[in-house]
Amino acid sequence: MRCHVVKECGFRMRLLPVLCLVLPLLAGCDEKKQAAAPPAPAVGVRPVAMRGVSQSFEFVGHIKATDKVDVRARVEGFIEKVAFREGQDVKAGDLLYQLEQPPFQAQVNTAKASVTQFEAQYRNAQVTLERAQYLLRTVAGQQSNVDSALAAERALAAQIEGAKAQLQTAEINLGYTEIRSPISGRIGRNAYTLGNLVNPASGVLATIVSQDPIYVLFPVSVRDLEIIRETRRNEEGGLAKIEIRIRLSNGKDYPHRGVWNLTDPQVDQQTDTLIIRATVANPERQLIDGQFVTAAIRERREAPRLVVPQAALQVDQSGNYVLVVDDQHKVEQRRVQTGPNQETDVVITSGLKEGEKVIVDGIQKVRPGQTVQEAALPATGS
Repeated sequence: MRCHVVKECGFRMRLLPVLCLVLPLLAGCDEKKQAAAPPAPAVGVRPVAMRGVSQSFEFVGHIKATDKVDVRARVEGFIEKVAFREGQDVKAGDLLYQLEQPPFQAQVNTAKASVTQFEAQYRNAQVTLERAQYLLRTVAGQQSNVDSALAAERALAAQIEGAKAQLQTAEINLGYTEIRSPISGRIGRNAYTLGNLVNPASGVLATIVSQDPIYVLFPVSVRDLEIIRETRRNEEGGLAKIEIRIRLSNGKDYPHRGVWNLTDPQVDQQTDTLIIRATVANPERQLIDGQFVTAAIRERREAPRLVVPQAALQVDQSGNYVLVVDDQHKVEQRRVQTGPNQETDVVITSGLKEGEKVIVDGIQKVRPGQTVQEAALPATGS
């Protein structure tokens, strides 16, 4: 019995040093595990804010003159005078070209002489008719004489009308020798110089393009048009006023705003778009026919809408989303519907609430469900 106890004590004595060596090693492993655990990633967040926003939609458009006229000759003649300088502004009614007039003036004079001649013959026929009608009441008169005199009187009346028509035509042709501007605008290059023979087949002599006001036209998809129309409806059931602003190719805003005056009644089936047209003042002649610009449709009044920084918005195959940090400091993916951009922000129409914290900085370092350390970033412009 004593021997057994002695053996057991010896075994415990030998086991004790082993345990003393193993326990510190196990404790060291726990410390290494704790030291190896990475800290929660740091991200920058901004709260979803309510901001006064004017709805805005941007489209690529082009400038078009309200009036454009190709000046042509309407009669044949030699150019005797060119009364304008290329590129100058002209007014409606201003003389542009003077064609030779003597041949046309001669036609007018001939037509006037014919009218005078027929009128004299007509007066004589009237006297003859009156005499025949008087004699018919006596035994010397005959009905055949009355009939002949009446026929001659009516024939000469018709000839007078024909001569007057020829006179009117001659006067019109004489007037066409003075080619005048039908509209106010800026005239372009002169295709025919002094002394050239021109006629209706000569083509365009010069082109006049109106300058102020001027049109801007741009295609809008049917979907965007419905959004714009919905935006115009206010709480009272009326329609809010819409501004059309123009941005030039150099990035600068055009100072004058347009008035929406036409929506094309037909949709282009290939592009599912239709044309919207606006009238814009152009007193400085800064806009030129055919010029490309950016047209923005913007609501004049501001309405409170939720916005987040554009840097927070992410896109995948399912659409737009943002990463939100909840009260437990965990990341949550939130699908959102967006509206137009507002400078560095984007309007959120659904999917978020005011005050929720969206990740703006460090998005690539985190994933949904992960715990993070969020730091509030300063608001834009602060």
